[in-house]
Amino acid sequence: MSFLSEEMLQQKTSQELTMLLYEACEQNIQQALDSITTKQYMEANQKFQRSIDILERLGVGLNDAAGIIADQLDALYTYMRGLLIEANIEKSIDKAQRVLHILQELQTAWQQAMQTQKNHQPAIQAKKRAAYEQFARYEYK
Repeated sequence: MSFLSEEMLQQKTSQELTMLLYEACEQNIQQALDSITTKQYMEANQKFQRSIDILERLGVGLNDAAGIIADQLDALYTYMRGLLIEANIEKSIDKAQRVLHILQELQTAWQQAMQTQKNHQPAIQAKKRAAYEQFARYEYK
């Protein structure tokens, strides 16, 4: 994500930022796996730590008002962090791949949710505009 400027990051929606964090986490896990296979354990450690940090930030950034979905995502992020900690200590490719699989599933679901929201955005805006216009007419009568 170092290629993104501060200004570009500020222009992203929270959903887009979440997707960027998922992508960065996936990239770091993949690099950690590559480092394990080449026996570069210090590099693997750094990449695992970055992934764990990203998952921590994702958990902290959850909106509690989202209810059960936020709770379930928090539990999932906690589980994934735990697996990555174990993968880092044991240099376990299997555990890291499990996290990678979960993360890829999350990315797919998140992408679909973003697309669904994008597809419904014009209808939502039209409803808001109609409600505003109706309210404005009511106010001026």
